[in-house]
Amino acid sequence: MKAYELTSWLEKKYPSDAAEDWDNVGLLAGDDTNEISHVFLALDLTEETLAEAIEDGADMIITHHPMIFSGIKKINNHSFTGRKILTLIQKGIVYYAMHTNYDVLGMADLSADYTKMHDTTVLSVTEEREGEVQGFGRVGKLPREMTLREYAQLVKESLKLNDVKVYGNLDSMVKCAAVCTGSGKSMIKDVIKAGADVYVTGDIDHHTGIDTVAQGLALIDAGHYGTEYIFMDEIINENWLICLLAAELITVFTCWYSRNGGRIYGTENV
Repeated sequence: MKAYELTSWLEKKYPSDAAEDWDNVGLLAGDDTNEISHVFLALDLTEETLAEAIEDGADMIITHHPMIFSGIKKINNHSFTGRKILTLIQKGIVYYAMHTNYDVLGMADLSADYTKMHDTTVLSVTEEREGEVQGFGRVGKLPREMTLREYAQLVKESLKLNDVKVYGNLDSMVKCAAVCTGSGKSMIKDVIKAGADVYVTGDIDHHTGIDTVAQGLALIDAGHYGTEYIFMDEIINENWLICLLAAELITVFTCWYSRNGGRIYGTENV
């Protein structure tokens, strides 16, 4: 099949115009009229990931995070981005990314499912699309009222992580939660306004953690990768992709980084 046949389907379900203005999504490198048969999924296109994709025989790569965010004045072998672009072109690999458009139209509901929420609403509204409010993150009810320790364990197990970092009193009770994958500290005010007891996200620094607890909100930092690798799980289980695999039109490889690991830990009564 042609690369554009695959990207056209992606554009219908996760249109690029749903991405934030600062983002850079869609076809970022390559010729979408190329025939493809081996698709490689990854969260990020590092040089190591690109080497793995080439070794696996990939002729198309789809990532969540775009390799190119801003303008580039030079493309050469003296920068890691330049080297990756040169390699993609030399190997004839088509490269496509879907970032905040997928966050809004896919990841938000998906993450709420993984963190066991129901009766959810949008955490941070970005637009109304086809009569439905869309945006980053979700706020919802938990299956039952439980301790922060219990919910942290639930998140850890549901996301199949070795550890999560908890800010708050582990024995406090929580019944309303919010989630935003990746780096979600910019939405802490939205979470507090929504009245959630606990917020699941990634990339929380020490001072943000203790300042947020002081405002009455507990935090579960499951990591940037830990909250977003589910992108690959979901894409590979899309009905359209399953049909393509069944028809032997394409094969799909995924790149999994190891989970950082240890244990659940937290600062109590901070």
